[in-house]
Amino acid sequence: MWSPRQATTQREAGFTLIELIVVVATIGVVAAIAIPSLLRAKIATNETATLGSMRAVNSAQAAYAAAAAPGAYATSFGVLTQSCPGSSQGFISPDLTGDPAKKSGYFMSLGPGSLGPGQIDCNGTATSLGYYLTATPITTNLTGSRGFASTSPGVVYFTVTGLPPTEAEMAHGGGATPIQ
Repeated sequence: MWSPRQATTQREAGFTLIELIVVVATIGVVAAIAIPSLLRAKIATNETATLGSMRAVNSAQAAYAAAAAPGAYATSFGVLTQSCPGSSQGFISPDLTGDPAKKSGYFMSLGPGSLGPGQIDCNGTATSLGYYLTATPITTNLTGSRGFASTSPGVVYFTVTGLPPTEAEMAHGGGATPIQ
């Protein structure tokens, strides 16, 4: 037989709709606060990894200029991954083979600089007297916020627009901001 006492016990066993709405709203507020922080952390991580990759390319270009093409630079990542005859090691890791290479939330590109052609390298490949290295976020403000670029002196410059600085902007008095 049914009694009012059983009905009271059954109602107290679960959550009311209001309680569930309060819990869901609380979770929503916490998520709204946490997600932008996580996104900023991801962007900072991607930018730091990209700067490391750019410095690795600058070092690889210096080694290439010293060993493979006296005073000249590679015009693509594919050239830097090749080894000279008698060696089994390229100048940079193969994960940057593509042009543009996709790494750490950025598209990285390497091309000849504006200084003109250089000597032929140890593999018979044309070189350049300078190079222009860029890194552009795959999705601006999602995978990265800043655009980066570097040339043969090895200094990395950035812009806050997500577009890499031009060679002219990186020249003395050009207005680009170097990474400190």
